[in-house]
Amino acid sequence: MRTRFFEPGERRVKICGLSRESDARQVIELGADALGFNFWSQSKRYLEPAGAIPWIQQLPGDATRVAVVVNPDIELLAFLRVAGCFDAIQFHGDETPEFCERQGAPRWIKAYPVRPENQELPDIYATGDFLLDSPSVGYGGSGEAADWTLAADFVRARPSSRFTLAGGLTPANVFEAVAAVQPHGVDVASGVEVSPGVKDLSKVREFIVQAKG
Repeated sequence: MRTRFFEPGERRVKICGLSRESDARQVIELGADALGFNFWSQSKRYLEPAGAIPWIQQLPGDATRVAVVVNPDIELLAFLRVAGCFDAIQFHGDETPEFCERQGAPRWIKAYPVRPENQELPDIYATGDFLLDSPSVGYGGSGEAADWTLAADFVRARPSSRFTLAGGLTPANVFEAVAAVQPHGVDVASGVEVSPGVKDLSKVREFIVQAKG
């Protein structure tokens, strides 16, 4: 299993919403620590599993592969697991801790909106891996910046967990966001795109440089 994204060290970078094999290969060459693939059918970056998995299986390198799902059914999770090319499941919906623990093998991440009323993470989530995102209507990211002050409070309050910061990050603001929040990693989709699912590789390169800088 590729665990690079979860390992300690320099700031980790996840490029999410990849929809093209050529982009994924370039992102790996540029040094991303993790790649995110969206299997929620209502997303603008949705990948049809049967069509995408064959090329995801052929990707080189040790970057962590993350399958992004929203309230998935058991059949989808079984299909993703059997494919053997994903190192973690990222849950973005209303999944219960019990469901995540049971269905998220071998490793899972829970997305959590940064709101004042959500200031305390439920201890019933056994995972130490959280993605802090900006609140949105419905599911998925809003593309807006999260409240970095609140996000920093999450990180300080739970030092044993790993927090990945998402929400409105771009090459222009990720350095400032990292300085303010001090997360384990950062996650970006729309901030490095030409259009949904199509990456601007020059922006990806600059994002990685700024995030790790």
